[in-house]
Amino acid sequence: MNFLVGTHALIEDRVQFNNLGLVVIDEQHRFGVEQRAKLWSKDNAWPHVLVMTATPIPRTLAMTIYGDLDTSIIDELPPGRKPIRTEHRFESSRLRMTGFMKEQIAKGRQIYIVYPLIEESAKIDLMNLEAGYEAICRDFPLPDFRVSVVHGRMKSADKDAEMKKFASGFTHIMVATTVIEVGVNVPNASVMIIESAERFGLSQLHQLRGRVGRGAEQSFCILMTGYKLSVDAKLRMSTMVRTNDGFEIAEVDMKLRGPGDIAGTMQSGVLNLQIGDLVKDGAIVEIARTAAMKLLADDPHLIAPENAIANIQLLDKMKGRDDWSRVS
Repeated sequence: MNFLVGTHALIEDRVQFNNLGLVVIDEQHRFGVEQRAKLWSKDNAWPHVLVMTATPIPRTLAMTIYGDLDTSIIDELPPGRKPIRTEHRFESSRLRMTGFMKEQIAKGRQIYIVYPLIEESAKIDLMNLEAGYEAICRDFPLPDFRVSVVHGRMKSADKDAEMKKFASGFTHIMVATTVIEVGVNVPNASVMIIESAERFGLSQLHQLRGRVGRGAEQSFCILMTGYKLSVDAKLRMSTMVRTNDGFEIAEVDMKLRGPGDIAGTMQSGVLNLQIGDLVKDGAIVEIARTAAMKLLADDPHLIAPENAIANIQLLDKMKGRDDWSRVS
């Protein structure tokens, strides 16, 4: 066997490799650092690694800025596809949005509506999936409209049946949680409505938006929020409206959440730079990296007297820690 294709199951100890040469990880943001390390260190060899994602994790983006990862960016849409139009709307637009949905269905299109919750929460004032599903069924009644519902607590057979109804075009609207974030491909679905969009991170918003725009027709992503938004939430909404560029979105995400710990396993946060900003100071970081590489090329073990301080600082920083810096 030359190729092995699988899910997270490939990480299990009972799966062993012989002379593993290349690891390709799709949807990299769904794997933790330790999971990725375990996958490609199974036979004590460090293979070539290609990680793919529409929304790089802050830690991964930081590694590209530091120069520890080479990048290839696919910045062109497949032939015949159009950029997705993204709009941010408030509750006052609800009636107009319902009319827009009916217009799209009349044109033969299908619609996703995504909620952050399954059941009503007494602590968080959000529209939830169950109440939303009931409201959609009232606004889009049988026999003119058909609505599917999918969430993580459904039995697999029921979930698959609902997905097949939507994929075949039998149902017009799919009400769902983030279980549809990846792996769903319905080219005829041209509208993504994300309820309580302020509750989602940029990575999730961009992934959800990617469920539409897979056909030749113009697609839309509508971000529904309340009026009271934090500064960070406003920045997330404006970023989504402004760009479809996953790397640009990832840069904003890194600015909001922090770059993570390159030598450790945290994939966001842990902003441990004494000075500087990875997003703004990329040119300075590149100069510093070039200097560091020259230093290591001349003195790999930092034993020269002039490098004693650097050696002490490095040993102090890594004291008592595992080094995960080679895990992309």
